[in-house]
Amino acid sequence: MTAPTTYGLSSEARNLHWLLTNLVEEVPGIQSVAVVSSDGLLLLSSDPGHTERSRQARPAKGPRGSSADLATIVSGVGSLTVGAAKLLDYGGVRHTMVAMDEGSLFVMSISDGSLLGVHGSAECDMSVVAYHMALFVGRAGHVLTPELRSELRQSLETRPAGSDR
Repeated sequence: MTAPTTYGLSSEARNLHWLLTNLVEEVPGIQSVAVVSSDGLLLLSSDPGHTERSRQARPAKGPRGSSADLATIVSGVGSLTVGAAKLLDYGGVRHTMVAMDEGSLFVMSISDGSLLGVHGSAECDMSVVAYHMALFVGRAGHVLTPELRSELRQSLETRPAGSDR
């Protein structure tokens, strides 16, 4: 993984980028990670290439190699499980795990509707991934303020993929 640039970001935003980079580098089998706002917008990603050009250039397995695709999937799964929990009257959704033949998808609530999504390989240890996701959520949840979400979203929109500044 190429570390995303954090030039010009607040210390809170840089800390979240660092936590995300640590999650990907420390946990074997993680393919990509996306943090999604409650309205489904990508806020933070392990994939520095979130543009259409990089999607076409990277033949990765999984959600077309794009963090935007992972964000869409995470948002949809999160919405579906929240709706199911409301219908069943079982309270809030803490996490969702989907095991597939060739990979796994993990979705965990962060705060106020924001979600952490992880795409893992078939070889990843689901309990280890879930544990490290919970650590990320515990460390990131209290700092993910509306101002920080706005800053993260703006940094994705204004900074070209793979740029250093």
